[in-house]
Amino acid sequence: MSFISEELVILSKERVNKALRGLGLSSGDVHVFVFLARTGPQTMREIASALNLPERKARRSLKDLQNLNIVQASVEYPLEFMAVPFEEVVNLIIEVKKEQAKTLQASKEELISSWRSITEKDDEKS
Repeated sequence: MSFISEELVILSKERVNKALRGLGLSSGDVHVFVFLARTGPQTMREIASALNLPERKARRSLKDLQNLNIVQASVEYPLEFMAVPFEEVVNLIIEVKKEQAKTLQASKEELISSWRSITEKDDEKS
């Protein structure tokens, strides 16, 4: 692989990591999600072993990822966990960002008013 190709892969990974972090994932959660996306269904113990994580940490990451609906668990025992298709994750990221924009828009006037009251008080002290 050429230096330029390696740089593009690194930039691509960073971009994906940043997008996933935008969902509120920890770096460990991102690591678990990417691992599952690349390897397919795995048990919690397999994940913990492959990523050199304590089982407790792997279990917590899987729970967080399931709560976001980006990892699913099988119904049979032992449970196997699998990442949902990345296209679904991108759609989720888009929805989260839209909701954040709506929230910001709804509180815009209040934020501006708060800012003015802070800066006016600071101006009065000067």
